[in-house]
Amino acid sequence: MWSLGLALIAMWVYGMGRQTQRPVVGAVATGALTVLISSMFAALGTLFLAIYSQVSMLAVVLAGVTLVIAGVRTQLAFRRLVKLADIRHIAHTDDLTGLPNRRALYADVPARLVKRVNGPSALLLLDLDGFKEVNDSLGHDAGDLLLIEVGARLAANLRDEDLLTRLGGDEFAIFLNDADRDDAIAVAVKLRAALAQSFPVEGISLHSSASVGIAVFPEQGHDLKALMRRADMAMYRAKASRSGHHVFVAEDDSHGEDRLRSLEELHVAIANDQLLLHYQPKISMVTNEVHGVEALVRWKHPVRGLLYPVSFLALAEEAGLMGKLTDVVLRLALDQAVVWQQRGLFLTVAVNLSASSLVDLDLPERVGAMIAARGLASSTLMVEITEDFLMSDRARAKDILTRLRAGGVRVSVDDFGTGYSSLAYLRELPLDELKLDRSFVLPMLEDSRASALVASTIELAHSLGLTMVAEGVENAKAFEELARFGCDQAQGFHMSKPVPAEQLDLWLRQRGADVLAE
Repeated sequence: MWSLGLALIAMWVYGMGRQTQRPVVGAVATGALTVLISSMFAALGTLFLAIYSQVSMLAVVLAGVTLVIAGVRTQLAFRRLVKLADIRHIAHTDDLTGLPNRRALYADVPARLVKRVNGPSALLLLDLDGFKEVNDSLGHDAGDLLLIEVGARLAANLRDEDLLTRLGGDEFAIFLNDADRDDAIAVAVKLRAALAQSFPVEGISLHSSASVGIAVFPEQGHDLKALMRRADMAMYRAKASRSGHHVFVAEDDSHGEDRLRSLEELHVAIANDQLLLHYQPKISMVTNEVHGVEALVRWKHPVRGLLYPVSFLALAEEAGLMGKLTDVVLRLALDQAVVWQQRGLFLTVAVNLSASSLVDLDLPERVGAMIAARGLASSTLMVEITEDFLMSDRARAKDILTRLRAGGVRVSVDDFGTGYSSLAYLRELPLDELKLDRSFVLPMLEDSRASALVASTIELAHSLGLTMVAEGVENAKAFEELARFGCDQAQGFHMSKPVPAEQLDLWLRQRGADVLAE
């Protein structure tokens, strides 16, 4: 009977393979199974008859041998069944985190949706923010360790009946049984709070955040494909708005199409020289001389006209295009510096670098090569870094900026005063300039506290040997007040708005101002 049981198991394995249209590797063919089962029944019948009647010894021996052979054969089938189970487990498991993978999600969720046809469920797509920077700065081994920790922490904050899967990269999917919109939002908030706590990776305390897109069944999709698509749209909305989580709404559908169209157009813009620069001068508050300009990128869209950075920089960041875009801006700015110097105008050109651009360890060498190829002095270029980047990863910032500064490139901190962290980086990092954010300059004339902050910040910069530039100077009174406080340079609409190079040349000629290289 044991042999018969194993034979029936082997038949079941084969039958399951046929039902799923995935033939079991090495499964016994139908004819072979038929012969095997028939032989076993014949052998068992012979032995049974031998109990009650005379049966030749040869028949009994042959029946016994038949059962032994059948037993061995069914043992092989049983082992294949165990192997099949292992293969199935491996095929549905993520190698890195040990969580179920995308294949498991597509195999499991449809059956869950059928059971939940009269009740709500929710699909969450979770994508880590800034994970690429971890890989680029600390290496893929550290990134893998972070993903393992993230997976474990997410699992610890979900119910046993919920399904957590890793889709690939830094993206996870969570299917919540018996969960409506409010339940899904509560889970998203809980998971983001759990990820906000530091992760110890290779002796470094890493902080992670995530954006979560939510789609609710059945209102926003009756199958997994629809839920995935809409949760993905919601996730990108959460990233773009930096809200942390977003529940899909009908308007997101058109937003997703617009995003894909804009992304393709941005690829074309970078490749086909649709990007251009406008320049805003920086004026000495003592001598009234032009010391340099800030280069600001614009997109000359063939249909929508001239687009400002707010329309496309976030998209470039999400799509991983910021590195290519930054190279284009550097090239255009340095080419214009060459044109100006050939005409006797020695202007320092400042270019903004995003955090994602500065994870590129080859950036200092590439910038140096671009400057050398044009025969420019390294001090012609100034890079502007946001204060938030300096605070988020000071060690990496110090390495990149030190190498840039060693090559002669000047370094400025843009939007100074808007960060929320220690000012120790002012002592540690190789800086040349601070740019006081316009949020301090605009209320300065009417708010005594804002005025006091401006004055003390200028004094702080000078005590550290740094140049202070005031952004957002909109009128003569603000210019005079900043000059009284001892501010070095000013930039704003009171002097000139950002304009193309040709208009800046005309402005310089009409103004009759001297141009002085810093």
